[in-house]
Amino acid sequence: MKMQRLVAIAALLYSAISWGLFWYPFRLLEGWGVGGLAAIFIAYLLPLLGIGWWYGKALWQVRSHWLWLTVLGFASGWSNVGYVLGVLEGEVMRVLLLFYLAPLWTVLLAWVFLRERLSTLGWWVIVLSLGGAMVMLWQPQAGLPLPANVAEWLGLSAGMTFALSVVAGRHLGDAVSDWVKTVAVWLGVAVLTGVGLLFYPQQITGMVYSWDAAWLLLGLAVAIALVTYAVQYGVARIPASQSSVIFLFELVVAAIAAYWLTHERMVLNEWIGAAMILTASLFSGRMQQD
Repeated sequence: MKMQRLVAIAALLYSAISWGLFWYPFRLLEGWGVGGLAAIFIAYLLPLLGIGWWYGKALWQVRSHWLWLTVLGFASGWSNVGYVLGVLEGEVMRVLLLFYLAPLWTVLLAWVFLRERLSTLGWWVIVLSLGGAMVMLWQPQAGLPLPANVAEWLGLSAGMTFALSVVAGRHLGDAVSDWVKTVAVWLGVAVLTGVGLLFYPQQITGMVYSWDAAWLLLGLAVAIALVTYAVQYGVARIPASQSSVIFLFELVVAAIAAYWLTHERMVLNEWIGAAMILTASLFSGRMQQD
């Protein structure tokens, strides 16, 4: 059991690291004429068409769990749509900060639906991790991190639905196979990004086709398929509140990747915030009450 828990934590860290790097290929694709929504739609549709059909029978066999599978799929879908639209339309740092309030929503939702209770140390871990996110991302001149426009509301709602997807995956647990949950996520993201493209049709009609973009999209589809499975494996075996703290490691990876890949320098507040998040992650295994 201890080894399974370590593997689950490793799966979540792998997912956080991957999502901390995914922004770069999406940025490359946008520069090559493939918009963010279109890229996400294709990257999730490909594994759904390539692998998802194989689990159709398994999905039917767990139809008694369709309610939570639907919650998982559409919560994951809106998390992606809201995040992308928010970042495309708003001030990136404020949208990110509002999105990364997710650990707070996860604690509340886990308390309601999973009856998870935090220890005193657990509350301090949440405070430290959220504080680290604020230190990394908050721009004092922009004022308090409260939604001020549609893009920021999208970022906030994306963080809430991300938290809901973590709780849904945890709630389903071993009652539904990790692959079936993974297919539900692919389907939910594909459907909602497809709906999003109805509002941004220029991302399809104006798409520039090239072999470079095609190969990168194929690679992204494979990577996202693996990461989606890793997330579902991890959240089924780790308390939701702990999972949400581990996912914050994505911020640290993204900041370091930006430094190496785009030569964006990390300033003092980013280093301090990263250290706070890393410290919180180290203590995340002792967040629950015995």
